Amino acid sequence: MRRGVIGSKDAFMQTIALIDYGSGNIHSAARALRAGADLAGVACEIELVDKPERLVRADRIVLPGVGHFADCMAGLKARTGLIEALEAACLTGGKPFLGICVGMQLMADMGLEDGETAGLGWISGVVTPIAPKGGLAVPHMGWNEITPTRPHPILRGLEDLSHVYFVHSYGFESVSESTIAATTEYGQTVTAAVARDNLFGTQFHPEKSQKAGLQMLANFVKWTP
Repeated sequence: MRRGVIGSKDAFMQTIALIDYGSGNIHSAARALRAGADLAGVACEIELVDKPERLVRADRIVLPGVGHFADCMAGLKARTGLIEALEAACLTGGKPFLGICVGMQLMADMGLEDGETAGLGWISGVVTPIAPKGGLAVPHMGWNEITPTRPHPILRGLEDLSHVYFVHSYGFESVSESTIAATTEYGQTVTAAVARDNLFGTQFHPEKSQKAGLQMLANFVKWTP
């Protein structure tokens, strides 16, 4: 098992499980989590996890995702018992969870990329193609300002750091507005972040979003839902 460590392991150090299922920029995410932990002043061990039994000792869980919804879901399913372990840790155990890009989208009931693919069903909604007006390009790629729709601890301190980096062609259409934490405008209103209980997801990439992204990751490592 590959492992990245901030400092030495001690009784006050928390462990973050970064899910390694072949569908994410895993090393970039690990570096950004280390930097976020440093900013937060939190001692933290980051483990790249691809086996369910490794989730037991995790204090927090991060699911990155790059590529197509169906491929990412297939990657999760290919790791025997991993989805069940994620559900036990996050839905039953209440461990703080962060989904990034397609990792956020997988929380939906279904994705429509490459046909209909069932998601995890953690936050009710469907992932559909974005269709921006005004001739804007798809995929949506680049820096955009996000607008929080309600206060959330992970979005704290972003008033002057609200431009973040997006790369996507599909967006999360949530069944309930109460689960939308932030939006952005790109020829249409696009869900930028979703949240429910101990679950949080970003359509954008915090690990590529410089100061704003680092602030969010620092908030995540201190978040107690």
